[in-house]
Amino acid sequence: MDTEQRAEEPATFRARRAEDFDALYAGTPPWDIGRPQPALLRLGEAGLLRGRVLDVGCGTGEHALMAASLGLDATGIDAAPAAIDLAKRKAEARGLRARFIVWDALQLPALGERYDTVLDSGLFHVFDDGDRAGFVAGLRAALQPGSRYHLLCFSERQPGDWGPRRVRQEEIRASFADGWRVESVEPVTIDVTISPEGVHGWLASISRT
Repeated sequence: MDTEQRAEEPATFRARRAEDFDALYAGTPPWDIGRPQPALLRLGEAGLLRGRVLDVGCGTGEHALMAASLGLDATGIDAAPAAIDLAKRKAEARGLRARFIVWDALQLPALGERYDTVLDSGLFHVFDDGDRAGFVAGLRAALQPGSRYHLLCFSERQPGDWGPRRVRQEEIRASFADGWRVESVEPVTIDVTISPEGVHGWLASISRT
């Protein structure tokens, strides 16, 4: 990456408030690659997405739309209204049926719905410790017993200190130690718009017991 790109990264990747994320959609955020992340696309192609699917922190909706293209009942939520508006436009342009809602991912129980599959592309790693625990508790309320949460997040293997919080495999396992079964955690590449090589990430598949 060149110097100009590095100068922009801390501001773009470290947005925390809904209005900060919303403002980023006036342009193209680094994570908005215009297609599903390869690691999550492979899950869809392998038939591992089932039932009612929730794309949490959906951004412009690529993963909810992927689920909808597979004939699944798909919902995407994001706190950024600009992202949800773009997701709705994509669904209409592609002729896909998916529901998109402006919603705080820390308020999943208030949504009043339960899902069989939850997809998370880059949300978990934006939370601090307190919000992370609250998110996991809310996620449990939104999932059916035996259903799965597929988590894609930044890994501590990514060098440098720019971007979102790095997550260690041990942190993932500790966060889902009670009432969950961590089925797998594997190293993957996360595609971003600012680097052709992408960044180091973890893909975890976790089932609710």
